[in-house]
Amino acid sequence: MKGLEICKNFYLEYGEKMLREQFPEYENLIAVGLVGSGSECYGYDDEISRDHDFEAGFCLFIPDEDVIDRQVAFQLERAYSKLPKEYEGLKRSILSPVGSNRHGVIRMSDFYNEKVGSPTGDLSIREWLRIEDFYLSEATNGEVFRDDCGAFTLIRNKLLDMPENVRLKKLAGNVLLMAQSGQYNFRRCLDHGEPAAAQLAVVKFVDSAMRTIFLLNKRYMPYYKWSFRALRELEKLGNIADSLEFLITSDNAAETAETKYYIIEDIASMIISELQEQKITKAVCGDLEKHAYSINDYIADSDLRNMNIFAGV
Repeated sequence: MKGLEICKNFYLEYGEKMLREQFPEYENLIAVGLVGSGSECYGYDDEISRDHDFEAGFCLFIPDEDVIDRQVAFQLERAYSKLPKEYEGLKRSILSPVGSNRHGVIRMSDFYNEKVGSPTGDLSIREWLRIEDFYLSEATNGEVFRDDCGAFTLIRNKLLDMPENVRLKKLAGNVLLMAQSGQYNFRRCLDHGEPAAAQLAVVKFVDSAMRTIFLLNKRYMPYYKWSFRALRELEKLGNIADSLEFLITSDNAAETAETKYYIIEDIASMIISELQEQKITKAVCGDLEKHAYSINDYIADSDLRNMNIFAGV
């Protein structure tokens, strides 16, 4: 059984009753779920995952002190800590003070402030450009088991809705990086007798390609160790994952390097087709650089459009 399911069952079996019986006046103000860091929040956990930070638990997201004060938060944390110390063969850890754990009582504002730097999920354009996508992924992953008043979900939905102009700026920058590293510098580095630099170019191409594909799917790329697994789940271009993996795991001997160059061009072609399908480029060619600048031209906000094309990467 996956960790997310275990945690949800633990809440339904013990947590729901605890809230209903001990905190009836606050029950409808508390969002419950499993969101944030950890493979279990993505459903990617396995036996190896259980060697650290893995337990049956859930998050109790509470509003600010003007609604639920410190005393009630403390009482809630104590009640949570008294739930069974072991569930489905998993031992629960000893909790530290309120708000410092992956599970237990966490202020909604503290959670979102830690992940994206905003307690309300309201971000300026520059903040959207600055935040790493894996933080946005951690702020919106997992599952919310209940949120009667909707406060937690309201912020969550704000973060799931990246402004289109920001998406375009990020796309433009990443597509240009794909052009420079893959279509241009990979082969040139090899011609210069710099195989290590060529491999760095390939790594940059793969990283930018992955970011581009997530953006084309309007999804956030998670922390790097889960990025390939998440990529394979994407509806659009997720089938490119194996080709990207080959690029960064193969050598640069002459024959292999030639194969890699053609794979890079094939990937570029597929991404260009998707850009055209989404009608966010007017360029008609196989040169990713021209498509990058065409994407940038589609940005409606003139200030954002006129920023350096790499402002979102």
